[in-house]
Amino acid sequence: MRFTRAELEAYRGHRVDDLIGPNLKLLFVGINPGLWTAAVATHFAHPTNRFYPALALAGITEHEVDRVAGMTAADRAQLTARGVGITNLVPLATARASELSRAELQEGGERLLRFVAEHRPRVVAIAGVTANREAFGIRGAVLGRQPETLDSAQRWSGAALWVVPNPSGLNAHETVETLAAAYAAPAAEAGIIVQPDV
Repeated sequence: MRFTRAELEAYRGHRVDDLIGPNLKLLFVGINPGLWTAAVATHFAHPTNRFYPALALAGITEHEVDRVAGMTAADRAQLTARGVGITNLVPLATARASELSRAELQEGGERLLRFVAEHRPRVVAIAGVTANREAFGIRGAVLGRQPETLDSAQRWSGAALWVVPNPSGLNAHETVETLAAAYAAPAAEAGIIVQPDV
């Protein structure tokens, strides 16, 4: 499947529905949908995005979702049956996340806190440390499991918070293998996979 630039631009500002099932254990949070994501109605769907290859390698999914064509009903059922959900800080599609303002990211952070309070995942994994810093004003935030305090437990409605690497092809520091390792840790805490003892 291919789109022209003009075809993709027609999806600017579109929303992509959240992927949420009744037994939510692990909620992945993207920054905002890209234009390809909006075109195929599938989160993390750009051809260069490594989210679904990393999920499959980590054992979070049984097979790799065809991100280029978009999710099938069976793909969605597989994820929700395993307790995996996907949402975004900002729901509106842009060509690049860098087009978002700090105010939009901060508003998205407040939206995410309400979303977590409503859906009660065990673990929240935000994909992108820079977006996390902007959305929540935590300048010192780093990748990995975030410190748990009484304030953070209340803020996140009891969910454990992880910041994981952004799987975008623009993030040249990561590979499918390093992303899989980063995503496996919160998935193990959520009870979706069992990590071998190291």
